[in-house]
Amino acid sequence: MLHDLRFGFRTLLRARGWTIVILLSLALGIGANTALFSAANGLVLKKLPVEDPDSLVRLQWTGRNVLMTSHSEFGYLGNDASAAFSYGMFRQFAEEARDLAVLFGCAPLADVNAVVDGRAVVATALIVSGNYHRVLGVQALLGRSILPEDDAPDAPPVVAISQRFWRARFGSSTDVIGRTVRINNVSATVVGVLPPGFTGVQQAVATDRDITVPLAMDPALHPDEHRLSSESYWWLPVMGRLNPGITSERLQQRLQPVFQHTARSDLDSHVASRSENRSSRSTVPQLQVASASRGLYDARPDDVRSIVFVGAAAALVLLLVCANVANLLLARAAMRQRELSVRLSLGASRVRLVRQLLTESLLLSCAGACLGLIVADWGRRLLPGPTPPFDGRVALFVVAVALGTAVLFGIAPALRSTRLNVSTTLKAHSRSIAASRTLLGQSLLVVQVVVSLVLLVGAGLFLRTIENLKRVDPGFNPNNLLLFQLSPGLNRYDEPRTRSLYEEVSLGLRPVPGVRGVAISQPAPLSGWAWITDIFVRGRDYPQGAGHRVHEMTVSPAFFTVMQMPLLAGRGFADTDTAGRPGVAVINEAAVREYFAGANPLGQRIGRMPGAPSEVEIEIVGIVRDAKYESLRNPPPPTMYVSAVQRHLPSAFVLVRTAGDPLALAPAAREVVHGIDPDLPLIDVSTQSRHIESQFERERLFARACTLFGGVALLLAGIGLYGLMSYSVARRTNEIGIRMALGARAEDVRRLVLSESMRPVLIGVVIGVGGAAAAGRAVAGLLFGVTPTDAVTIVAAVTTLLAVSATAAYFPARRAARVDPLVALRDE
Repeated sequence: MLHDLRFGFRTLLRARGWTIVILLSLALGIGANTALFSAANGLVLKKLPVEDPDSLVRLQWTGRNVLMTSHSEFGYLGNDASAAFSYGMFRQFAEEARDLAVLFGCAPLADVNAVVDGRAVVATALIVSGNYHRVLGVQALLGRSILPEDDAPDAPPVVAISQRFWRARFGSSTDVIGRTVRINNVSATVVGVLPPGFTGVQQAVATDRDITVPLAMDPALHPDEHRLSSESYWWLPVMGRLNPGITSERLQQRLQPVFQHTARSDLDSHVASRSENRSSRSTVPQLQVASASRGLYDARPDDVRSIVFVGAAAALVLLLVCANVANLLLARAAMRQRELSVRLSLGASRVRLVRQLLTESLLLSCAGACLGLIVADWGRRLLPGPTPPFDGRVALFVVAVALGTAVLFGIAPALRSTRLNVSTTLKAHSRSIAASRTLLGQSLLVVQVVVSLVLLVGAGLFLRTIENLKRVDPGFNPNNLLLFQLSPGLNRYDEPRTRSLYEEVSLGLRPVPGVRGVAISQPAPLSGWAWITDIFVRGRDYPQGAGHRVHEMTVSPAFFTVMQMPLLAGRGFADTDTAGRPGVAVINEAAVREYFAGANPLGQRIGRMPGAPSEVEIEIVGIVRDAKYESLRNPPPPTMYVSAVQRHLPSAFVLVRTAGDPLALAPAAREVVHGIDPDLPLIDVSTQSRHIESQFERERLFARACTLFGGVALLLAGIGLYGLMSYSVARRTNEIGIRMALGARAEDVRRLVLSESMRPVLIGVVIGVGGAAAAGRAVAGLLFGVTPTDAVTIVAAVTTLLAVSATAAYFPARRAARVDPLVALRDE
């Protein structure tokens, strides 16, 4: 084996240019697949980086839950499950299960306002029970982690910070322990810096939270929500570690009756407090205990679909690379047939030669895999979301791919090149030295054309999808709109002070040069946020207790003017629609069509629940043009706009209509806000156009992947065709000379070579069109405004492929047409 490796290494060094082309091709193919596998590994395979992740479980429930008046979820669970419970139920679970498992609770907080050394910054935060770090076996990098005694109601406020936050905000200072940080105007002491490898239990691949606080601090951080005392606010995810010998099934059997009893008891209390009909609200969901070794939440289907799609494209490119390398190996083997014949004549067996050639293929594949790791490290950074570092599973994948590709592209050339007639091959002037490889080479070329065409059609479909999405009318003017978010609730603003802040910011921005208008909105259109509620029209019966589902936005009176959304009937919000006055609302055309068909909605009154008291009802005063709410793909949903002056908005978007580049006014906006409150940061400063572009980020990723891989595939197919036809022309020089000596013109020879060149290309096009149509149907749900079999896209892809193929075939054809008959016949 060592002799084979040394001989193979020397052989490859003698053909440096040929070797470099193969290594670069393999590096690209293996690197792209390794990057995609690394992402898939972190998404669905990797386990949490904590002690004994296999013993971790998560509590979840499924089914209709009528108890909740408020519900917060922070990730995706399959089968319509939820991992959020009330705080009281968590405490009950922990007490009942203490002999079977140690349970803990943890929940991400919305962005918090953290003031460090007098400078306000927006930080991410996690709120946890006191045993969170201890159960997971997390040791602090500096100081200590959160302890159970920190989670007592009378405990002083403390925080643990991430290494990233420590480095960015404290300059990696070792005296950070004992420093004070103000979080939403609550002063807390830093007790520890968490290790960099720990990112929490949400998922195995995640971004670590800047600040971790104990649950006992929640009333201070959210004084208006009462999350710890509310029976009907389900917001706290619950996980645990099973004691040795305990199974998930046994824990579920223990907690199921506890869950049912507690849920029914809370339900009875809730129903009695609202004087509702008990029989219509008697459903209690079912408890489940599931493994949490890979995190509290599952991978989102869209993310998995994205990885699968791009991974399939990368796998096709690797297949094409193998086909191209096999063609190059066949060409190389044709040049080495005299060498192989001599070795056979001296007693070497065919098996021995096949082993030598496969060893050379393995050397190429391993070297290509090493270079592919560099490509993979670069490529995975281009993927959306956090990606994990390479681990043992990725290393095994690279080894498997290296071995697999070596066999895939090496076995056929090795078998073909060692099937020789020694006596014939050793004749110096025999044309059989270059045994025909035409059929195999053309078959590989057909594969390359099919792969190239499928990827090109995919690129075209997604590029057209993006263009169609860009042309969608959102129902308002998205150009020249600056957006940023303010969260005065983080600084403990009460309702009057919050309302005053929004008014001061609006008044301060209007005189700024270039500002055309200012409005407040929560949420902002197409910002990725949604608020959905039920409304009940006075005078209508709702026997099932379910009202009309509408999307809701809370906006300032200037909103419709700033967004350039015309009113179609009635009026907008007036200066007289102030706090304390009767509530008013404006609805869109979709709401009129859905819920008021054949009736005039103006003047009708709606409530939040059946039979709502008249003093809390809202009057519909206007109808506005339809506008997209949370998705460009979906039609505008029934939407209700309510007045921000009549609502308390702890957080809201500020929308600034500008005369020029919106981002150019961002510094002026910061000055205005900081002039009012220097501790109030601007969050997510962006433009409405960028918010809209984020709506098709996934489609852009697919288009980029298909375009990149399709371009590479097209290039490799062109190189493969050029190599195949160059070899064919060289092998048939004497034949071409004879043809020309007998009267064939250069044009005839050129036409002959071109026709032979394009034959496998046309076969590949026919197969590729069918493959592209099948692939298009598989991704039809991702397309918009274009069919999977769009004729324009397919014709454009085929035309491009044929043009590149014709160009690649032209140069060998031109060389054939220039053959001198005398030279060719003399050589014969």
